[in-house]
Amino acid sequence: MAVYTHLTAGEIARFLARFDVGALRSAKGIAEGVSNSNWLIETERDGAARRFILTVFEARTEAADLPFFLSLLDHLAGKGQPVPRTIHTRDDTNMTLVRGKPAALIEFLPGVSIDDPDEEQAHAVGVALADLHLATRDFAQTRRTSLGIPTCVGMVRDHAERLGEVDPALPDILRDCGASLLESWPEGLPDGTIHADLFPDNVLFVGEQVTGLIDFYFACTGLLAFDLAVTHAAWSFAATGNDFRPSIGGALMAGYESRRPLTREERRALPILAQGACLRFVATRVEDWFATQADGLVRRKNPMQFAQRLAFYRDRGEAAFQS
Repeated sequence: MAVYTHLTAGEIARFLARFDVGALRSAKGIAEGVSNSNWLIETERDGAARRFILTVFEARTEAADLPFFLSLLDHLAGKGQPVPRTIHTRDDTNMTLVRGKPAALIEFLPGVSIDDPDEEQAHAVGVALADLHLATRDFAQTRRTSLGIPTCVGMVRDHAERLGEVDPALPDILRDCGASLLESWPEGLPDGTIHADLFPDNVLFVGEQVTGLIDFYFACTGLLAFDLAVTHAAWSFAATGNDFRPSIGGALMAGYESRRPLTREERRALPILAQGACLRFVATRVEDWFATQADGLVRRKNPMQFAQRLAFYRDRGEAAFQS
């Protein structure tokens, strides 16, 4: 999450008037993330305080994709998954416009994100991811990702001459990895609706219990094992120092397979899928590194973190995924 479009209190109040949620009490910009503009909104209705997330969708999010994202939230919430519902306007729509940009109001969920998960929390995330995959088996809508491997390879190549400005080691880590992934990318594995961005800051906990899965704006139709590889790459390394934590990765794998066991082909493909996941985050972070607005309330993320993880999966292979 981030803030690129700066709204006044009056603009936010007029936006909220389209919903039956009460009067604006406060609005605070959220700096985490890099894709859309977000605020934590507090309103008052009948003497009771209520909280919501206001999201203004920026250029990276295609307006045509929003019905998929927002319908997915409502589908999962209706299945009892810990996912925020969309709030509908008085005219019963879940999307409207602010300054000509699409915007939505989303339910605020209790809980906190964690930087240093323990094994029980990692196991719970694996369970939650598998349950999400199972709960969307009857979700009829589909969406092709805009960040497939060919696209990500192209994004990195577009900045090839400047990669050394991020870190002198980055060009060597990425050399030839794009061609290798394109050649060895698996086909025919089980697919479905995937979150595709289940980082620790997109999961909320109360104690050891998952109370929220949020930020579905990279969700798409894709390989289920790729979603697991994304989550493994995001959770299994120390937040500082980038050291691999095998007990965390193993707990996550065990939690996932307690609900949805992997096929033999999926397990064999995990090292390549994880490298692809890491390349995706390197590519988007490289692009953001050079394109982030100077006046945006946003924190740039270093591409080297996932470049190092890509190299780890390339070196360790299937051994990285022992549960």
